[in-house]
Amino acid sequence: MDFVHKANTVADCLLGFKKDESGWKTCKKSNDVVVSWRPSTEFPGNVYKGEGVINGSKEKVWECLEPVPGGLRVKWDNNVKKFELLEQVTEIISVCRTVTPSAAMGIIAPRDFVDVVQIKQYEDGTISSNATNVVHPGCPPQSGFVRGFNHTCGCICVPISGEPNKTQVFSFFQTDLGGLLPRSVVDSFFPSSMVEFYSNLAKAVKSLKDH
Repeated sequence: MDFVHKANTVADCLLGFKKDESGWKTCKKSNDVVVSWRPSTEFPGNVYKGEGVINGSKEKVWECLEPVPGGLRVKWDNNVKKFELLEQVTEIISVCRTVTPSAAMGIIAPRDFVDVVQIKQYEDGTISSNATNVVHPGCPPQSGFVRGFNHTCGCICVPISGEPNKTQVFSFFQTDLGGLLPRSVVDSFFPSSMVEFYSNLAKAVKSLKDH
């Protein structure tokens, strides 16, 4: 599998999601974030977009979000139990396995996902993580986990001009959880978990600032 080509395609696609504002329907709002959705073109489900401003510099926000083994993400993100590097393809592209805990009061069993991940920096200071599912020989499906599939997804951190201590964060989730889950469970899980994601990210960034 051409991991580099796939990773480049995902980064372009994610930027497209951010730029194309048509068709999004708001499904949840809080003080920190607006969550909206539209039908996915990649699988028979939805793509969810989160948009919010986090109090903290882009560097601190990125430190909390960066998808690396031993990174901060597993400490604050309730939906990431384990993050493993399977292969470092290039300096900015890797293949990783993410393990998620059970959710929705146990209705959603533990899952694992194998993705190619690309970190991309743009000239205006924006930095993004971009991921999508791949098959990797080093990580076949494992007992005890339902293998899920992430379609084009990731986070984009955008510096806010004139406000170095604030960062705009876009997040996109487009996940086939696999297994025989009722659609209603999936549709209620993602918007709520994304609001929680922003709330926990804000707390994690704040705790960094306090050191």
